[in-house]
Amino acid sequence: MPDVNGNNNKGFIRRFLDLPADSVPKTVFVAVALCLVASMVVSAAAVALRPIQEVNKLRDKQINILQVAGRYDPSVDITEAFAEFEPHVLELATGKFTDAFDAATFDDRAAADDPATSIALTDDPASIGRQAKFVTVYLLRNEDGSLDKVILPIHGYGLWSTLYGYIALEENANDIFGLQFYSHAETPGLGAEVDNPRWKSLWRGKKLADDSGDLLITVAKTAPPQGEDFHVDALAGATLTTVGVDNLVRFWMGEAGYAPFLENIKAGEI
Repeated sequence: MPDVNGNNNKGFIRRFLDLPADSVPKTVFVAVALCLVASMVVSAAAVALRPIQEVNKLRDKQINILQVAGRYDPSVDITEAFAEFEPHVLELATGKFTDAFDAATFDDRAAADDPATSIALTDDPASIGRQAKFVTVYLLRNEDGSLDKVILPIHGYGLWSTLYGYIALEENANDIFGLQFYSHAETPGLGAEVDNPRWKSLWRGKKLADDSGDLLITVAKTAPPQGEDFHVDALAGATLTTVGVDNLVRFWMGEAGYAPFLENIKAGEI
């Protein structure tokens, strides 16, 4: 009530509550309060779900490696099946394994963003900007300990996105067993046909290089003069994605990528 001088003695909260429900101050207050509550709920959910997300991320990675190596069986436990693979952190420059990092936790993508573990590329046909000095590769061995397959991570830019995937090579480090991308944002029905099982099957049995060691693998509409052994047919209607895949595969299989490692395999040093 007003005092003897006509002043209102109501406190701020009381005056606020007495305002009409559709008043500007109440509307703003409710909106801000709802935003704060929603952000707290989202943040709490993100924190609570992070361990589950990490487990799913690891599981998806393992499934992709199993698939590209031809070892995926939905009826077999993923962790059990993946236990056959040997992860190793590879130093690209030397083509040799390093013990400087834990292969179980090494993050290839984070390494590519860290100036301490990556280099800025001037000659960059795969359009990746920076290349990690170290990557995680996977070996699959036969029961007698001999090498069966090598699985190598690869990535490069297509038309709209960076394509991340794996290429699996036979024990001779030259014949391709399979190629698979697990992350990209290429055009559905066109560039996204990199996920088509029919197109992926075209890679099996192709060769990276000839007997002289010249890198010849090509993704294009027509085969190179050296023949179909080195040719994977282009994606129909997806010229730039095709060029991107061709560039990234040739980059990673070349001297700036895995060539030193592949030579060490051929020399029997792995």
